Amino acid sequence: MSHVYCTECGFQNLETANYCARCGALLQKEDETETTQTFSPGEIDELVGDPVDGFEGPALIVRSGGGRAGESFAVQPERTRIGRSPDCEVFLDDVTVSRNHASIVAEGEGFAVEDQNSLNGTFVNRQRIDRTALANGDELQIGKYRLTFVER
Repeated sequence: MSHVYCTECGFQNLETANYCARCGALLQKEDETETTQTFSPGEIDELVGDPVDGFEGPALIVRSGGGRAGESFAVQPERTRIGRSPDCEVFLDDVTVSRNHASIVAEGEGFAVEDQNSLNGTFVNRQRIDRTALANGDELQIGKYRLTFVER
């Protein structure tokens, strides 16, 4: 069963609900025809300028969620923590994100993402994962945030 999160209070409502059961706000639902798009690093630069200007190496770019589209975060060489805790390198302040939600870790020549037993799960290219290798252009979903992994 799918759920819809209230943008006002963060309450988890049934997918069939039109109004939040907690605060009564109108629920904004995603377009059912939405598809995952894949972009090359050159195409990403054309769409949003250079989103990771100012640092070298891999990055996460926020595509949607929390009004933060376009923000970018450098991926650290060893481990990058993603979560609601201010101590995380990628701080996503929303109730749909666990305090310590996921980590990106170095794996050989590349990187992998690991779910840290989060409540709502971690998704890569719309598939729920426990751990998986990341490739350039992969879409991560952490709570209501959608991020793109970019290797440069």
